[in-house]
Amino acid sequence: MSSVRSLLPVRRGPRRPRLVAALLATGLLLTGCAGAEDTADNVGSAPGGPKASGADSGAGRADSGAGRAASGGSDSGGPRSGGAESGGGRSGKPVLEAQTVEPEEIPGLGPATRAKISDETTQAVVVTGSGRESDRSTVMVHERDPVTGWQPASGVWPAHNAVRGWTDDHVQGDLRSPIGVFGLTDAGGKLPDPGSKLPYDRGPAFEATGDGVEGEPLEGSFDYVVAINYNRMAGTSPLDWTRPLGDEKGGGIWLHVDHGGPTQGCVSLPRGQMKELLRALDPRKRPVVVMGDADSLSR
Repeated sequence: MSSVRSLLPVRRGPRRPRLVAALLATGLLLTGCAGAEDTADNVGSAPGGPKASGADSGAGRADSGAGRAASGGSDSGGPRSGGAESGGGRSGKPVLEAQTVEPEEIPGLGPATRAKISDETTQAVVVTGSGRESDRSTVMVHERDPVTGWQPASGVWPAHNAVRGWTDDHVQGDLRSPIGVFGLTDAGGKLPDPGSKLPYDRGPAFEATGDGVEGEPLEGSFDYVVAINYNRMAGTSPLDWTRPLGDEKGGGIWLHVDHGGPTQGCVSLPRGQMKELLRALDPRKRPVVVMGDADSLSR
């Protein structure tokens, strides 16, 4: 109050009581503003801070009530913060639509070829010939995911097929590899099982002798083999020569170790890739081989 008094001239006379009363009223007003400011900024504003008491806390409750009325009541003349406005906010949020994932197909396979792959098959060895008359191929393993579809499961491996290329009507001695989709259920070889999940028949009868079409030695070609279920009984050793379609339709078509040249009807892979393939093929995935020249497979 002393600061207020120092700014006003001191008068003498009968008006002094009225002046003092005015100054007292002014001081009370100034004190009331300071109290309201302290209540808003300090009292009870932080965790553990002192609570407002008495009239001050009552005033705080009244002020907050007035604030609520101003923000949402009819006095403000504007929309309420709750009710319709908040409901509109909820409905205004972006709605995430379900994304449809289109399953991938095996590259290079046309609808007719894909139709020959059973829905139960989730593993496919794709042998793609360079041309109808070519003895060069590439091999790649694919596996089917239930959501994303067919995905690569190996690298691209070089391979040989029959010396005269491919045919969709294989017969004994035509020196062509059969085109089609065939099961892979049985394996074997001269060497110990490298970790095959397919039944593996080991024995000396897998000895390869003689020379290949180009004069290269065949030794070691049958160290690892996987029987291709063309004109054979599934579930038996690759050495089983039963021919359900008749002997004239050929047989003994295998995936085996490459000997550096074309085959008489089989598909041959480098030794390391044959071991990798044997470890990868899983009977639970109903594996098949999809084989043929690129043009035939694209149909």
